[in-house]
Formats: sequence, C-alpha cells, structure tokens
Amino acid sequence: MSADVMEFGDVQGVMRFGYNALTEASFLLLRIRDARAAAAWLASAPVSNAIKLDKPPQTALQVAFTRQGLEALRVSPTVIAGFSDEFLSGMWGQENRSRRLGDVGPSAPVTWRWGGPERIPHVLVMLYAQTGLASFTEAVKGAAWEKAFELMESLPTSNLHGFEPFGFKDGISQPSLDWEQRRTSGDQLAYTNIACLGEFLLGYPNEYGRYTDRPLLPMDNRNTTLPEAEDTPGMRDLGRNGTYLVLRQLQQDVRGFWQFADRQANGDQQQRAQLASSMVGRTRDGAPLAPLSSIPIPGVEAATPSNQFTYDSDIKGTHCPFGAHVRRANPRNADFPADTSGFFGKLFHNLGLTRLQLRQDIISSVRFHRLLRRGREYGPGLSPEQALDSSYPDNDEHGLHFICLNANISRQFEFVQAAWIASTKFNGMTGESDPLLGNRQPIAGCPATDNFLLAQNGGLSRRISGVPQFVTVRGGAYFFLPGLKALQFLATAYNS
Repeated sequence: MSADVMEFGDVQGVMRFGYNALTEASFLLLRIRDARAAAAWLASAPVSNAIKLDKPPQTALQVAFTRQGLEALRVSPTVIAGFSDEFLSGMWGQENRSRRLGDVGPSAPVTWRWGGPERIPHVLVMLYAQTGLASFTEAVKGAAWEKAFELMESLPTSNLHGFEPFGFKDGISQPSLDWEQRRTSGDQLAYTNIACLGEFLLGYPNEYGRYTDRPLLPMDNRNTTLPEAEDTPGMRDLGRNGTYLVLRQLQQDVRGFWQFADRQANGDQQQRAQLASSMVGRTRDGAPLAPLSSIPIPGVEAATPSNQFTYDSDIKGTHCPFGAHVRRANPRNADFPADTSGFFGKLFHNLGLTRLQLRQDIISSVRFHRLLRRGREYGPGLSPEQALDSSYPDNDEHGLHFICLNANISRQFEFVQAAWIASTKFNGMTGESDPLLGNRQPIAGCPATDNFLLAQNGGLSRRISGVPQFVTVRGGAYFFLPGLKALQFLATAYNS
C-alpha cells in the first residue's frame, strides 16, 4: 500500500501530525450523563482526520474512550471483550500493574486527581487551536453537550516553545511511520527509525509481521461502514485505523531538580549544567551527549541532525550515562549487537563465539517497543536561574500531560515504562531508576533506588546518591482512539 491509497480520511489527525503548530490546546475528561445525547454529539462531532491539506488547519478535535466510556455508550459487551486486556483492566486496575509502572508511594493511583478509584473518565476530548481555543471549544460543544456529558477534569496546556518544564528541548526523537508499508518483518542488524505501521495503527502488520488483537465483528447490516479485516476475511475490523492512547499527568518539581543539581555541583554553573544534561542525556538545546553517527540512520529526517546517533560508539557510557533518561526511553539498538553482520556474524553471535560487551546484548531490540509521543506541557516556564532563586515566586504547578500512541499497550508503553524507565536493573545497572521519572521507592532485593552512576574514562565511576523524586503521577488512563468509521459505529451503539 502506498501513501496515496492509505486511508488517511479514516485516521484521527493526531496520529500523523501531532498538531505542534496549534499551540493552544486543552484536554477534557468527561463522564457520560446520557448515552443517547452523547451518541448524538459523537455522530456530529467535527473530528479531524489525517488528510494533509494545502493550508494547515486552524483548529482540530480528537476523541477517545476508556473501557468504562464504551460501556456507558451501551456498546455490546461482546464487542468490548475484543479489546486488549490492558485496555480492559485499565492503568490502575491491578496492583501488579501499578507496581511495574512505578505508580507507588506519592504516585499511587489512590492519590490521583483523576483516573484512580472512582475517578475514571469515560471520554477524552482533545481540542487544539492556533488561536481562539475558548471560542472553538464552545463551538464544538453545541446544544447537546450539557445533557450528554459531565466535566470531570479540564487539563490545560501551555506553550513552552518546544521545551519541557525542566528546560530541555523536547519532542526531538520520534519514530518514522512506514505509511507506504514497504517495511517487512525480519532480523534487524542495524538501528533504524522506521517502524511498521502496525506498531501504531490497529489493523496493519506490526514488526512481527502479525496483526494486533482488536475487536472483529461479523458482517451484518449494522456495521457496513466498517472496513473488512485484512487478516480475517469476512469480518469487520472495529480497530482498523485506530490505536490505544496512553495519557498520564506528570507533575514536575522543576525547582527541586535544579536545586539538587546545584548542590551536587557545589554551586558551579558549568558542572550543574553538565550533571543535569547527564541525567537527561542531551544538553538543554537538544544536542545528544552520545557522538553523532557518520552514517545516516534510515527514517531520521535531515532536518533533525541531533537525532542522528546510536550508542554503538559509547558502549562504556562515558559520553551518555547508561541510566540517562533518553538512553532508557530509546536505547537505539537492533536485534543484534553492533558489528554483527551477515549470516556468519549472526551464527557466531548465537553460538556465543563473539567477544562483545555484555551490555550490547542485554536490552530488548527497540523496534518492538517504540512509542509515538503527542504530549503537551502545562504550567508556566521556570528557568534554572529562577528555580535557584529562592526569592522568585513560584506558586504554579509545572508538568507534562504525557500522551503516547501505540497498538500494543503491554509490549510498548508498559514495557518501556516498567523494563526501561522504572527498572533498577536496566542495562546491567543496580540501585537506580530513571533520574527524571523514577520514584525512588525501595523494592524487594534493592533497598536503594536513588543512585545515579556517571562512568568515567580510565577511572572509577562516580556514584551520586540520594537523588530525589522529581516527577509525580497525578492521573492516568488508557483510551481507545478509534478511526473515523469506527467512531460513527460507536455513536450508533446506543440504538443497536
């Protein structure tokens, strides 16, 4: 399939665009009051698709549902049962899941403002505008809104001009979706930024060459607008062109972050900046600490040279620490360690006959765990200088509404969060979790999780202890972001 015949008109636009040019945004978390009124609103809502226009849009609207939202819409239990187990149980639905995600202590679901017990939203309405967000919001609501929905939470956003609240350039590294579906499954000897479409959109082959489970419906006169399933002829595909959306509200202690870095640097400005960059893995302007690659990486746009790198030339972590946030979030590896090539290279590796660094072969291949991030910051900006000035007033909350899109919540978001971000054993380490997102709570067999290790050239590593918790989860949920045809089908569920 080529991009010319890709069903962009059936894909919600946030998947393709991200709407970065629409700098005003608000996310509304709703409960359904009246199923019939909610269905009527959904049937007429001007939800934006992924068709690229000659003139960029001035506004955009996107809609997603939790499992509880589908139930409130009177969607058949048989249909709902076809969604993934993670979506059905929810982000906080199992104690084991909360522990694996690091949602414990101050970030435990019982403390959340929304998404925890008794506070689960039904619908997520995402509103974007270049200007005039308030008037666009009122126009979108229409007459049936108040009867249809109850507002649970309104999540405002702010425009920090491409920087996240700690002050680092954000959104640099994103996977490149194979819209043309030219990529085939098979061993990957070198890192590529190109990902199979089925990693992000349901109803298409993923990196395993398989189709992710999603609701498939027998053909009848109630679902004639739904596309036919590619992998199961004779069945309608409710998931096709849709995806799962993960939303987490992350409060960031900006002042605490910079004060800690300053204490460790004994007030030295240069050392403070170096330590902060080491914890992130990039400088504040987005330059990677790992050396840039001289060989172009497939799928990395020429316009983003700061994304042209892997960690193959930094196997000892002396440039970018093993536990740095960006190295955890995207290890930039392939199925085999660096310098493995050809049939005999793979054979020798599988037989254990190669002499490679152990760390090169203990992290799962990143191509199975990519995330498409679409988050927005909230709260005013606070510079490092302002954060260090105790007299500077700071009564506002700072943070990120983390949003990612993935076709497999367990293998993508939950794996990255549990095995790479929250884990104290990532990359052969011990005693430290992600320096930004880690919760510092002791776990069985690992009472200390608040360390950060800085490898040194030709010497002992420097261990920084007592790293505080800088990020606290304030809410979260799993949503289904349907294709436009599926959205229309769901809007008719009340009457089916």
